Amino acid sequence: MKPCLNKRIGKIQHVSFGLGGYQNAQLGISFTLGSDKDGWGVGDFKGNWDAETIEHSKNCEWTEEERDKSYAETMRYLSKLLRQAKVKDVSELKGIPVEVTFEGNVLKEWRILEEVL
Repeated sequence: MKPCLNKRIGKIQHVSFGLGGYQNAQLGISFTLGSDKDGWGVGDFKGNWDAETIEHSKNCEWTEEERDKSYAETMRYLSKLLRQAKVKDVSELKGIPVEVTFEGNVLKEWRILEEVL
């Protein structure tokens, strides 16, 4: 039986661009989404292995081209979020209202509530 989807309204409580993700060895954008009023929160990260921290080797399950593609996807994702939130700087995303969808207790997706901005 598939867990039901649950949507919650909150805000971007924290946002940063830099090292994060798995063992803080990935370069990308980190978010804390939640609601102090309703007492919930969840983290999200978009990025890939940091090229200065993790060197590619023949044993890696990814290529440098795939890492480059992922970096480009992260930047395009960030560009889209900035446009949707009508801001020009990553730090300005803090406080932006979001709709967060969970499948059971697991974050499935989230979006900026453009319609209330």
